[in-house]
Amino acid sequence: MTSGTDKAFDVVILGGGVNGAGLFRDLCEQGVDCLLVDKNDFGSGTSAAPSRLIHGGLKYLETGEFGLVAQSTLERNLLLRNAPHLVRPLPTIIPIFSWTKGTGAALRTFFGAKSAPRSRGVVLVKIGLALYDFYGSRSKVMPRHSLWRRAAALRKLPALTPRIVAACKYYDAKVTAPERLVWELIRDGLAANPGSEARNATSLEGQRDGILAFEAPDGAAFTVRPGLVVNAAGPWIDRVNRLLGISGKLIGGTKGSHIVLDHEELARQLAGRMIYFEADDGRICLVYEYLGRVLVGSTDSPADDPDNVRCEDEEVDYFLDSLRRLLPGLAFDRAQIVYAYSGIRPLPASDGTAPGLISRDHSAPFAAPEAGRPFPVISLVGGKWTTFRGFAEEVADSVLERLGRKRRISTRELPIGGGRDYPADEAGRRRWVTDLAKETGLPAGRVETLLERYGTTAAALLREEASAEEPRFLDDVPDVSHAEIAWIARNEAVVHLGDIVLRRTTLAVTGRLTAHDLDTISRIAGTVLGWSEGRRRSELDETLDTLRRRNLAPL
Repeated sequence: MTSGTDKAFDVVILGGGVNGAGLFRDLCEQGVDCLLVDKNDFGSGTSAAPSRLIHGGLKYLETGEFGLVAQSTLERNLLLRNAPHLVRPLPTIIPIFSWTKGTGAALRTFFGAKSAPRSRGVVLVKIGLALYDFYGSRSKVMPRHSLWRRAAALRKLPALTPRIVAACKYYDAKVTAPERLVWELIRDGLAANPGSEARNATSLEGQRDGILAFEAPDGAAFTVRPGLVVNAAGPWIDRVNRLLGISGKLIGGTKGSHIVLDHEELARQLAGRMIYFEADDGRICLVYEYLGRVLVGSTDSPADDPDNVRCEDEEVDYFLDSLRRLLPGLAFDRAQIVYAYSGIRPLPASDGTAPGLISRDHSAPFAAPEAGRPFPVISLVGGKWTTFRGFAEEVADSVLERLGRKRRISTRELPIGGGRDYPADEAGRRRWVTDLAKETGLPAGRVETLLERYGTTAAALLREEASAEEPRFLDDVPDVSHAEIAWIARNEAVVHLGDIVLRRTTLAVTGRLTAHDLDTISRIAGTVLGWSEGRRRSELDETLDTLRRRNLAPL
């Protein structure tokens, strides 16, 4: 787009989180010309701050949101098939401290009470898990739940508090790199429709007489004439709507914080499982092994400032105290924290309801054209990470109807990014690794590492790495190569250094990143992207500040 030219798009999507990215892909697959714009990086807001779970929403059974659970469990199962490189099964343990408590409180919540139930006993949990298995039976990919008696639970997880009377095991799923999945949705959309565009680090300045004004990363101004606008700005929805001339309050967000621990013994005992537990104040928390670390979350409190959200000291204390009570056989302290993050859930405005009981269902309110704004605006409110595809499908069908077009393809069975042609079984996986190792001359172990990390997208990266005279690796993270970083910088819409370490890779969140390697990465990216030395230093300093101040990274 050149400055001063009003380029036309069928649809402009404001916000490149998972909801915006999912809709972008769906509409591009239908041949709709779309422009996707995010003021920061794709997937850098709320979509970068989940518990990294792809789940059916077990707790929503208590509030009677059976439709949401049905949709969520289906979407979970579809993601396990469509993005197997990033979404994987997660065996989950619920420690239970009584046999019958909580039934009355759960009934009150079911019938509309605005406070959350406490102390869910075995009877209540078993009923809930039976329903959960039922709703998860469509496109079923995982086993049913089971009950462990106290002795069996303590044998499998010795650090658990002996106060439990039993534990239940069921299955959900996790996403290893949610930010990367967002990028892959966008990349798939661009591949499906060359007439579409996606721009990050691009801010909306406002609109006048149907023309949207933007500022590009280099400061250049450009304008766009949309047929329809979708506001997918998450917790920024109300602010973006005001720029479009729309008043009102749609969002009443809540804050969710998480910490990541370097705790080898806990990671060993978890053995790939999650503990989904009730803290002493009745809030639901979780802890699970994540890429060799331990992820702990989450808080759920009212908040409305997504630009300055971070995990505060009292939240860290809350997590550590909860872990000490749950796992008295282990020690926990702040020195184990390698990363922390927070985000604002873009939930619908809901005064007087406990944060944990605000619906995670989604809606798409419509603002008709009016004087001075000849295009309609659809706002994407609420939703869960897990249900982004279904939400996108609903909104895409509405958009297609307004554009007078027909759906050409369903996204229900459509692979995402590196999930395309992903090996279906262990034998297929071995063949894929063997074939790429033979083609590139790289060790089979290296091929397998990148297949695990990027799915079948790894093939292009491996070929580039093999073309280097002698592959070099980061000094402190010896399984990440210089060629890998260069490939990401060249091919994955990188604007800033943080895009690489915070979102295109898991280097930061796993606490493996060091200041020394960050400097090396800045030099590789700077060479590929043509940064001056001053720009490189600025990028390095800004990223270090973000990691230390907002993410509590010990760099």
